[in-house]
Amino acid sequence: MVLSGGLSYDTVGRRACLTVMHGKSTAVLEMDFPIVDFLTLCETPYPNDFQEPYAVVVLLQKDLVVIDLGQIGYPVFESPYPLNIHESPVTCCEYYADCPSDLIPALYSVGNRQKRQGYSKKEWPISGGNWGQGAQSYPEIIVTGHADGSIKFWDASALMLQVLYKLKTAKVFERPRCKEEKAGGAEAGMDEDPFAVQTFFWCPESRMLCVGGVSAHLVVYRFSKQEVSAEVVQLLEVRMQSETSSVDSPDPGDQTPPGTTSSPQEGDAPPPAVCGSSEGPRDSPPCLQVRSPPLKQSAGYQVELVIQLVWVSGEPPQQITSLALNSSYGLVAFGNSTGLAVVDYLQKTLVLSMSMSELYNPAEPLLHSPRKSQHPSGALCDSNDGTNHLDDRCKSPTSAKISRRISSSNEQKPEHERRSGLRLACRRSCASSKAKPPQMRLKDELCRSQSDPTPYARDGSSSRSRSSSVTSIDRESAEVLSALLFAETLPRRSDGGLSPCLMVGASQGSVVMLSLTLPPAGEQRLLQPVSLTCCGSLTRLRGGVLTMALLDSTGALLPPPYEPWCDPNASDEEKARRRRPASPPPPSEGQDAQYAVLCSEKQAKVVSMATQSGVHKHSITEASFVLRADVVHVAGAYCIACFCANGHIMALSLPSLRPLLDVNYLPLTDMRIARTFCFSNQGQALYLTSPTEIQRISYIQETCDNLQEMIGDAAVRTPRRFGYASVDGESASGRGFLFFLKQLKLVCIV
Repeated sequence: MVLSGGLSYDTVGRRACLTVMHGKSTAVLEMDFPIVDFLTLCETPYPNDFQEPYAVVVLLQKDLVVIDLGQIGYPVFESPYPLNIHESPVTCCEYYADCPSDLIPALYSVGNRQKRQGYSKKEWPISGGNWGQGAQSYPEIIVTGHADGSIKFWDASALMLQVLYKLKTAKVFERPRCKEEKAGGAEAGMDEDPFAVQTFFWCPESRMLCVGGVSAHLVVYRFSKQEVSAEVVQLLEVRMQSETSSVDSPDPGDQTPPGTTSSPQEGDAPPPAVCGSSEGPRDSPPCLQVRSPPLKQSAGYQVELVIQLVWVSGEPPQQITSLALNSSYGLVAFGNSTGLAVVDYLQKTLVLSMSMSELYNPAEPLLHSPRKSQHPSGALCDSNDGTNHLDDRCKSPTSAKISRRISSSNEQKPEHERRSGLRLACRRSCASSKAKPPQMRLKDELCRSQSDPTPYARDGSSSRSRSSSVTSIDRESAEVLSALLFAETLPRRSDGGLSPCLMVGASQGSVVMLSLTLPPAGEQRLLQPVSLTCCGSLTRLRGGVLTMALLDSTGALLPPPYEPWCDPNASDEEKARRRRPASPPPPSEGQDAQYAVLCSEKQAKVVSMATQSGVHKHSITEASFVLRADVVHVAGAYCIACFCANGHIMALSLPSLRPLLDVNYLPLTDMRIARTFCFSNQGQALYLTSPTEIQRISYIQETCDNLQEMIGDAAVRTPRRFGYASVDGESASGRGFLFFLKQLKLVCIV
């Protein structure tokens, strides 16, 4: 006997449950959501036969559960089509259409090997239906970041949604041992979800992944098909010193004198310090402690390097606002309101750390040693003088046995002491309103006007509207790095050849060029330092820079160079065969025929890299501003797709910037939409319309015309030998349940 309920009303915290009575045994199965209906599955379709159910299908308010009645403990079947994508709230997502064909099988193979406990060993018992006959044949992947620090890869090809692989970034760090320790960290400024994914950068071709969290930490991952056990977790701690005075962006066309900076091995910065030494006191450590080795890493994404921003002079690190990774160069670049940092993840060293003023005035030295009177350059260990502003429960020192630490610092400015620092009792220790681009501040304002308590809706709760007070105007003047791009182009007008570069976009519209000097490939790449040269400002746009790209003379996109994927645990011969050094495009591309595509919150601009002058310019919006912009491939050509705060979806041709589309699709009434909206190739876009629904849209005519053919059919034809008549292709006895499945399928895929 199977019945709904079974717990006493006097039970504390009583939840919805299903009671299964078999002989003298009684089992009460608790559910996560209220039960709507349930149905038993039997081997025979005849109602007059002896009914021996082998499974029960339970429809919950937000889920569909199938319980195996044939095994001890009544385990559930693992659903191939999850209805609720939120084991944890989604904080960010990206949509990759037309990705490499071997990527989905690779992710599925490693995801299938992950241990799944508590599930039935039998196959999913519900079958039937037909796939649609849509014309889409390219692979599509959705990547979601969650509040618990997990990253999920979903197969979204054709109109399906299936989990391929789940990565838990929180495994790298130690968790609070008790509630008191967690509460103490919150009082000291820790986030309620310290492992939450704030941003990530994924290169499908090289399979490199860099995940940025709200605790001002980054984790670089490599993809491997072999399981390894890491004896040492490489940890790099970076100090980014902020400035007191506001930084004015250079005017368009102003060329600042070039200045060169090298890696810390060549400069005046102190040598790397290993944690555990007794060189002297230091600033507060990060609130996350790296887990003690050995760290067992299963097949899939494995940790290459952990980067953490540390507290400086009692001030928490600022929120990371931009992130870029290049597998061919072996570099990771990230920025915030403090400045820019570039890390060599092959050598595990800091290449560059510069403030906003140093970015616009490159003649000044970029790396300095800290003043001995405040915090000498020592290991990142506990301070026993009692003057540290960080609560002791938030400190996370790690001994030399746990990880290799490299401490990187720059000069401590005297005027920094006069800053009105962040309050330690704030919800986010690393998130101030001035560390956010303008579009993030509008999201906060819209979120506070809504009554729905959306996850992460309180970000920057201390901020106000864009022009409501003098305080907001002061915050508006703070510069933030909002976009980064590695590319091979002309860094200066006078340069005669292409070279590796880093393009830096800021929230006030400035675009700055940095030239990279890389060692030769091979062993020298791991021994010689990487250097950067600041080449000055390229141009300036109205509004914060959102996206940057490079085009050739025909208008085709020039993707950043990448290193083809090679298993890091493979043999040396296999690595040498597949690895190639960074090299410029072939001469046929033409060194004087590159164009930079720049899109900000207000306008789009195409700049010739040979002359570093504007070629085309288009004002996107005046009354509103752009929240998301991407350069995408649609119908054999490239264009800029934009989503504005007033709900308009716009498309501009490249390189002429001619308007192609302007549709009033959806007014921005929910911060969730603004936080998760993203474009992809082939005219596809995606956003979260509710906590449990992903909405995919298409803005090309071909997909709209074939939409009905792409939708699958849930009809199941019953064989005539059972003696049942078919009604519209459905079994008459199961039409109600099949109709529910059909409606359910439409909700999941539309």
